[in-house]
Amino acid sequence: MAHIFQSTKTLPLGSTAFRQPFAQSHCKYLHGYRLQAKFWFETDKLDENNWVVDFGSLKLLKGLLEKQFDHTTCISSLDPEKPLFEILHSKNIIDLRVMDGVGIEKFAEYCFNIADEYVKDITKGRCWVSKVEVWEHEGNSAMYALDSKPVLTSITTATILPPAVSVTTAIEPVVKVEVPAPPANPAVAAPTPLNCPPLHYPKSSNGYKDLFKGTSWGNK
Repeated sequence: MAHIFQSTKTLPLGSTAFRQPFAQSHCKYLHGYRLQAKFWFETDKLDENNWVVDFGSLKLLKGLLEKQFDHTTCISSLDPEKPLFEILHSKNIIDLRVMDGVGIEKFAEYCFNIADEYVKDITKGRCWVSKVEVWEHEGNSAMYALDSKPVLTSITTATILPPAVSVTTAIEPVVKVEVPAPPANPAVAAPTPLNCPPLHYPKSSNGYKDLFKGTSWGNK
């Protein structure tokens, strides 16, 4: 079994306003939260300092995330009032960010993709992000993570039934047959032994192009 190292870091995202335009509840109204995110970093090889990732190297990542969320208004690209938000942005009333979806689930996905690309770049692929959790407050959070489902491969019968496995349980219950004793007269032949058919056992079968454009990191 392969083993990996894991470390975590929590970063503030900032105060963000957003709404769910198609919700039937009060979530359809513009509202805001002070968001924060927790990142899980993983590697199978530590760096020269025996670290998964140098936390001091995450300052630029923190800045990229704050640029997206701190004192901004995030709306869905499908929001029917998008033109109105764009007018407010043009009048310098809001700092608008248009995303492919809003809410802490979509924010966690966004943070995951940004952070994963970032740490893979600064560690030359040695480290990656396995999970991100975003909180809107202490009671509500959502996660976005790598798929941890096991990959099923083709399995042969030989791998399922090792040689030491007894197959007696696969045979139908044995019916006791009373065989009559040989007759007293030796001229009469003994009963023919039962011819049982051979036993047959069933086979077993079993969007983030130009993400950092305009940032110092993107121009390096």
